[in-house]
Amino acid sequence: MRTDREEVGRTRNVLAELRGSARVLGDVLAVPDLRRAELAFVGFNMAEWATFIAVLVYAFEQGGAGAVGLVSVIQLVPAAVFAPLASVLGDRRRREAMLVVAYGVQVVTMSSTAAALLLDAPAVIVYALAMVAATGLTLVRPLHESLLPALARSPDQLTAGYVVDGIIENLSVMAGPALAGAILAVSGPGSVYAAMAGALAISTILAARIRTRTTPAAGDARGRPAIGEVLAGFHVLGRDRRPLLAVGLLSTESFVLGILDVAIVVLAFEVFGSGQSGAGWLNAAIGAGALLGSVATVALIARRRLAGAMRVGLLLYGLPVALLAGLSGQGGAAAALAAAGAGMTLVDVTGRTMLQRLVPDETLSRVFGVLEGAYMISEAAGAAAAAILVAVLDVEGALLAGGLVLVAPCLLAGRRLAEADVGPRVPAVQLKLLHSVPIFAPLPAPDLERVAQHAFAVSAAAGDVVIREGDEGDRFYVIRSGVAVVTRAGAPVATLGPGECFGEIALLRDVPRTATVTARTELELLALERRRFLDAVLPHRASLQASDELIEARSAGR
Repeated sequence: MRTDREEVGRTRNVLAELRGSARVLGDVLAVPDLRRAELAFVGFNMAEWATFIAVLVYAFEQGGAGAVGLVSVIQLVPAAVFAPLASVLGDRRRREAMLVVAYGVQVVTMSSTAAALLLDAPAVIVYALAMVAATGLTLVRPLHESLLPALARSPDQLTAGYVVDGIIENLSVMAGPALAGAILAVSGPGSVYAAMAGALAISTILAARIRTRTTPAAGDARGRPAIGEVLAGFHVLGRDRRPLLAVGLLSTESFVLGILDVAIVVLAFEVFGSGQSGAGWLNAAIGAGALLGSVATVALIARRRLAGAMRVGLLLYGLPVALLAGLSGQGGAAAALAAAGAGMTLVDVTGRTMLQRLVPDETLSRVFGVLEGAYMISEAAGAAAAAILVAVLDVEGALLAGGLVLVAPCLLAGRRLAEADVGPRVPAVQLKLLHSVPIFAPLPAPDLERVAQHAFAVSAAAGDVVIREGDEGDRFYVIRSGVAVVTRAGAPVATLGPGECFGEIALLRDVPRTATVTARTELELLALERRRFLDAVLPHRASLQASDELIEARSAGR
């Protein structure tokens, strides 16, 4: 009986978590700027997938599997080099403004490629324009993903935002190739590019209406060489192997996707004989599975740890790809690709969520730029490897190799993956308390979450002195419960209660304590060490402004 009651209790807890996750997911679309960002992201993802399929089909008709591999490389390698360079803009300019520019660039490059295809321009011109369009695509995702923390109102909402990203990307994996297949059935690749240029024009309009409360930490760049700015994302990964592991696993996911890019076209044309539309529908099968996998990622919003979901995703992605080598029918192949798509979703959402929690906001765009470049170079390497494997062995051998590449990290990186996990989530009450402090209120959600992770509880009995006038400042405090009295030169100047803070003047002005704070009643406090406090506040202009206003008010006795 007890076991039954425990099982019912666990079931209720799971259902409660799912209901809470679904509520937070709905809240993402209720925030106007988040909604605009996500809707604009739909156009980007549709364009990315539909045009990639279109140019691969064009290349296959021009020169077979070898041309497909070559086109993948000439599109992806320049994009991989460009992504880390362009991502500097996201950390040195307003991210929402740069996002508008990025979408606008896409409209121009997609329209130019469409014109070349529709006018039957030489293949070399088509490939060059398609390369420029693919390179321009790398501007969008790092800007979008580093902008979300400034738009989300809580860490839960930010995680939900990345889940929505996953849903959009995976829906686009299905809908983009399906749309490309439908257009290709009645027209040609040029029409695909033209339609996607129109979708990106709508994305540009949506992005132009986004506004944030934060400003970039432009002052950090003064006196720093340009190459140092570009390499900052690499330096973050070089100093900390945890985000490096996340980037490595996400790159492995992309490498296998590159293998599938080539293998699916070969399967459609040479194994199943389904031609252009078959290539589109097999890619759509990945998207269908990925979309179903997105439903599972909703539960990640309430999960305390993500490493287990990452392992499941790697296996769910890798095993069907390996097994695909032994399947003979197009229906079975579509089912295996759908399962792989579900695994791809889990890997992508868990990896990106872990990464943004491990990286400081002031370098977030550049780290996502490194990831975007790694995505591109890995996908190009996968496509090149697939072309070689198909020529030397066969398409089945290429698929088997790709599946094993994904399974290996589950066996070799278990301990390191656990270290890269974000660990237990910060209690919502603690986050709410810190968010109520004017100094912390402007912080992006991941930065606020990091503040909460580093904050620790301190108790003081009635009559205890918490800080003493003239002492060196070492901590910042927020009152959770109780009442404290502030005195200066022995004279009372203020009384502080729950939700109020003290200790910031000595830390920010680098001066001795300017007042004494004594517990009138028993106090429960949250404390933050000097370095953690300064690391959180100094990069954010809005937080510094709030700090200055608070200090001025206290100096005036208000």
